[in-house]
Amino acid sequence: MRAAPIPNPTLSLSCCCCRFASPKCVPSAIPNPRFRFGASSAPLRSVSVSTPVASASSSAAEEPSSPITATSRRRLILLRHAESVWGGRFTRDHDRPLSEVGQSNAISISQKLEQMGWIPELILSSDATRTKETLEILRENIKGLNQAKVHFIPSFYSIAAMDGQTAEHLQKAICEFSTDEILTVMCMGHNKGWEEAASMLSGDTVELKTCNAALLEASGRSWIEAFSAAGLGGWKLHGILKP
Repeated sequence: MRAAPIPNPTLSLSCCCCRFASPKCVPSAIPNPRFRFGASSAPLRSVSVSTPVASASSSAAEEPSSPITATSRRRLILLRHAESVWGGRFTRDHDRPLSEVGQSNAISISQKLEQMGWIPELILSSDATRTKETLEILRENIKGLNQAKVHFIPSFYSIAAMDGQTAEHLQKAICEFSTDEILTVMCMGHNKGWEEAASMLSGDTVELKTCNAALLEASGRSWIEAFSAAGLGGWKLHGILKP
């Protein structure tokens, strides 16, 4: 007689602002990405990919890419989604849209990212509604952002609820989806994972309220090398960008 299968519980992510607190949650080290986090580690699933479309004439006119050197600065933006509304009892947490305040804050953070010149060439985002809507506003307000490659990664929603796992998960995703020529990456998601990852990578205690972005920087000829060289606590925190 065969045993009945055990149902797989669905993870639910709370959107309240959780502070990075307990060192017990922090792994002693992030595994070296050269080993792809174990030979059996499956690639991350991306449900939607948006890439810029260029004409043949415009592509031919582009200048060749600058050579990647050991001193290439690699910039990482960890952006938490803008404020969302609390849905009714039949609305899933995953499906909650932005509030009016959230929409306004997303416009503000767009302007500040553009003013600072932190324009990502690759965007990795949770597929939750509030994160997608935040990204849509950014793309409407930042010149050139529509040229960035975009991947919506479902696991970004659930991993943020798990203690001490987000930094490693983001590292894996960045090394999987980026190329050496991409120098600025933005990861969009949720707390508690996003501020926890920012704290672990920078070595500082980082608090990310809704629509706050941690601006991090490291150096390397590739993203793999940058993560390996900086390790935990070695990423320079340029600051926390707020609306």
